[in-house]
Amino acid sequence: MLEQYVKKILAAHVYDVAVETPLQYARGISERLGDGYEVMLKREDLQPIFSFKLRGAYHKLNQLSARQRAKGVVAASAGNHAQGVALAARKLGLQAHIVMSRNTPDIKVNSVKRLDADVILHGDSYDDAAAQARVLAKAKGYVQVHPYDDVDVIAGQGTVGMEIMNQHPGPDAVFVPVGGGGLIAGIGAYVKYLRPRTRVLGVEAEGSASLQAALAAGRRVRLPLHSLDRFADGVSVAQVGRLPFKIAQKCVDEVVTVSTDEICGAIKDVFDDTRSVAEPSGALAVAGLKKYVQAHGTARRHGRRFVAIISGANVNFDRLRHVAERAEVGERREVILGVTIKERHGSFRRFCSALGDHAVTEFNYRFADPHEAHVYVGVQVASADGREAVVQRLRRAGYPVVDMTDNETAKLHVRHMVGGHAVRVGPELLYRFEFPERPGALMQFLDGLGSRWSISLFHYRNHGSAWGRVLAGFDADAAQRSQLSAYLDRIGYRYWEETTNPAYELFLR
Repeated sequence: MLEQYVKKILAAHVYDVAVETPLQYARGISERLGDGYEVMLKREDLQPIFSFKLRGAYHKLNQLSARQRAKGVVAASAGNHAQGVALAARKLGLQAHIVMSRNTPDIKVNSVKRLDADVILHGDSYDDAAAQARVLAKAKGYVQVHPYDDVDVIAGQGTVGMEIMNQHPGPDAVFVPVGGGGLIAGIGAYVKYLRPRTRVLGVEAEGSASLQAALAAGRRVRLPLHSLDRFADGVSVAQVGRLPFKIAQKCVDEVVTVSTDEICGAIKDVFDDTRSVAEPSGALAVAGLKKYVQAHGTARRHGRRFVAIISGANVNFDRLRHVAERAEVGERREVILGVTIKERHGSFRRFCSALGDHAVTEFNYRFADPHEAHVYVGVQVASADGREAVVQRLRRAGYPVVDMTDNETAKLHVRHMVGGHAVRVGPELLYRFEFPERPGALMQFLDGLGSRWSISLFHYRNHGSAWGRVLAGFDADAAQRSQLSAYLDRIGYRYWEETTNPAYELFLR
């Protein structure tokens, strides 16, 4: 099977539009890993559309017959695949119809329109858009260009692997971001055929690890849509492709999963080494490489010459503030704590003194009680080991401490709304929500909540992504929890109850 794909990769026509991207030494990342590690970055963010997706799209369209070309093509995508199909179609003189969900950021919609494609906005997710693309393909006779589950698309993406093996004398491991699996299938087939001892590692976001789940089960599985990770939207796929999975079973040695904070830290790493800003899915491979070295580095049985694919750089500028907030935590250089201090003059100074040489990066406080205060504080540390050391240092000094470094609600919402406890008479239940982000979405969300339950707390912040996030409190007690949950289920938004979250207990209740 691998030989079949290698032949297709070697014959793939991609360079009419794509460029051979450089394999760049990442000095900063390599030096930070130490111990002789050499990290090379495959700069697919330097393609004309700032993503590798152009390769597979162009090769697929280039294989179409004259009759198929006359009909035109249709594709569903939230961004990079859409731009790849649109540019390939313009180059070959085809009409491209791109179905995008209605919450796709304007920057991506406008980029596709500038490439002369017909943009159709439909639904609130990729699955909605893909279903509409299938309808149009059947009704209009368009050729549907799948983003990953297609032989020709996989062969086009495989040219990335061909270039790596031409540019590098022999990598010990190649780290590849995984969404639907087209890129790792193409790279894996070529690399394993040419140099079987080179390890091929997939990297997935923790909330979208469809390949890891499939390899563990021995079959493709579909992840629940309500739990999919939305941060690395370029790889937010519920089920790995059928063809990519078959190849992955033969070619992928291991899958590493990474958190949002680890991805943000990797974006900063890439910027430090290249002065380019990768999108979250674009930096995924670097995050996975670092995590792999942390877990297996001391053994070094798998070598030290590593390649990571920087797969794309189509990121909304508004999203960078969110990335910057989370990068230091992802780099394990900041610990987020909830600390109780005495409510009296000089308390903050004494607290800082207890920290010793550790710098305070953030301190949120407002008077709430005449005897003690709960503060939300960020503390700079040198490494992952410093996190526990800071917590223990403060506890030895007599401070009650709650480590919130991994608390998503605290980092998304609470840090922006610490203001003392509310003066409340009745009980309260707290929930976190996500909804498709687009003009009018917040008002639609509020209309959906209706007026049956009184809202006692509300925080919304636009992170420049396709999904809006809200923290809301309701006037309800534990006995009403099932009624409220049933009501929220009918509304249809993704939600999580946060009433027992320590961040709420300390700062907002």
